[in-house]
Amino acid sequence: MSVPTISNRDLLFNLDEMLNVGELCTRDRFKDHDTEVFKAVIETASQIAGELFAPHNQKGDQNEPTFDGKTVTMIPEVQEALDAYLDAGFIGAQHDYDVGGMQLPATVAMAASAIFTSANVGTAGYPFLTTGASNVIRAYGSDAQKTTFMEPMIEGRFFGTMCLSEPQAGSSLSDIKTRAIPGADGTYRITGNKMWISAGEHELSENIIHLVLAKIPDGPDGVKGISLFIVPKFLVNEDGSVGKRNDVTLAGLNHKMGYRGTTNTLLNFGEDDGAVGYLIGEEHKGLFYMFHMMNEARIGVGLGAVSLGYAGYLYSLDYAKNRPQGRHPDGKDPTSKQLMLIEHADIKRLLLAQKAAVEGGLSLCLYAARLVDEQNTAPDDAARQEASLLLDTLTPIVKSWPSEFCLEANKHAIQILGGYGYTRDYPVEQYYRDNRLNPIHEGTHGIQGLDLLGRKVMLNNGAGLKLVASKIGQTIKAAQKDEVLNEYSELLQSALEEVIQVTQTVGAELQQGNVNTALANATVYLDMFGHVVIAWKWLEQALAATANLSEELSEDDKNFYTGKINTCRYFFKYELCRVTPWAHLIKSIDTTTIDMPEGAF
Repeated sequence: MSVPTISNRDLLFNLDEMLNVGELCTRDRFKDHDTEVFKAVIETASQIAGELFAPHNQKGDQNEPTFDGKTVTMIPEVQEALDAYLDAGFIGAQHDYDVGGMQLPATVAMAASAIFTSANVGTAGYPFLTTGASNVIRAYGSDAQKTTFMEPMIEGRFFGTMCLSEPQAGSSLSDIKTRAIPGADGTYRITGNKMWISAGEHELSENIIHLVLAKIPDGPDGVKGISLFIVPKFLVNEDGSVGKRNDVTLAGLNHKMGYRGTTNTLLNFGEDDGAVGYLIGEEHKGLFYMFHMMNEARIGVGLGAVSLGYAGYLYSLDYAKNRPQGRHPDGKDPTSKQLMLIEHADIKRLLLAQKAAVEGGLSLCLYAARLVDEQNTAPDDAARQEASLLLDTLTPIVKSWPSEFCLEANKHAIQILGGYGYTRDYPVEQYYRDNRLNPIHEGTHGIQGLDLLGRKVMLNNGAGLKLVASKIGQTIKAAQKDEVLNEYSELLQSALEEVIQVTQTVGAELQQGNVNTALANATVYLDMFGHVVIAWKWLEQALAATANLSEELSEDDKNFYTGKINTCRYFFKYELCRVTPWAHLIKSIDTTTIDMPEGAF
């Protein structure tokens, strides 16, 4: 029997008991749904993922796509899995009914996406990028662009990409060189190169819709001069059929450490007369529009890191329960029966570290998805604005904390399997390689730290930080009423105060104009703040578990809730204590990294 790659019980716990998604059904957009529908979505996703995604995960890794100069070829199981995904309607999960969507809440849709990602991230990448691209067109495209490009994407006929980075620019988008020359017919001719474009070429769909960042001549310098364009692989005829090939060519496939099932490409635009592009919205607002996709993608990256960490955790847990090895330190009789790995204290530590990271990360990512639903459908403007501020402040943590610490969880999974874990005969080494991408793409870990400390927590006199602190304070107040959890409420209060003090210290440094020194340890700040946020999510889970734990429950439910309470204890005892030394370092405005001469390395 195969080991599950994510826990449906945990997903439903978050949806129902933590986030109360049933309440969303009182809103007009979701009134046709109920919690049974949401549960059916999770079950359907699990069935398709288990039967068609997971079985070729290793095969796709070992047989990555190839390019013969004309066509990209991949294993046939990818198409079969995606056909089932499309037939079930998942690619249009959040879109309106009138364009063929399921009109599901983001919270439920992203829970389902976690199932597919944990089963096979390489195959799941194609529709997930398409969903993000179609959402940008939905938000900012013209009616004609929605009909011509978005609706076929929701049908699954067209897939999509996002084209930001360039070979010479990397994450520095102000330095992109791709150009868009206006034509007399209202279209543009796109010329340039884009690097690291996932799903940039394949034969899985009739067409590929590239969303391309480019600069129009004589526009403002830097990021203020960037515009966003729809550039299809094939031009689309007036009747919606696919026409001739656009001037977009594949220069080559990048050979990756992991995530091998998703093609990653270098694309050339305009080798001949220029690729035909269609401006989305207004000129010079491209980065603003693209951030719609990027912010959604950043939640997806965090959730993807959780999903891969979860898959490794469950596999190593199963292995630890079934692998006999060694005896307790006080065991003197070499002829006595060996213990299962899980009976060793250090193996439990490694399992607890994984469980704390993946279940804490899952809680945070689905909370962010719930904020998306609040932002879009809350009944009053004040609630929508609050959700937007919370989401804007937390997004760097949602993207980056799981990307760092759920990757760490994958490391622990390999450690539990020992030498076997380091071989390709077991899946945990692939999970690690696949997950290693997440600290890099959609804004590196360092960039997210700069965004959080340099911008998000400083805007509007720290309004975002104050709001997050008030939400954490509500949980602290609730936990103070519980005899066991009161200890953790005090620890969280102390850690939160350290975050606030550190932020004030750095803020004063920024006001003095010392930007480089103030932000030198922004990544450490992200880790510190992220640990406090995850501790908050764990205290919330422990509160819910304590409220629901009773003698009348089944043994499985008792174990589930007890596991939540004990893992909360682990996080507060073993992880939250890291906040103090991090805070001490940042408050000292240490310049060790700045002061190191290049020649001394």
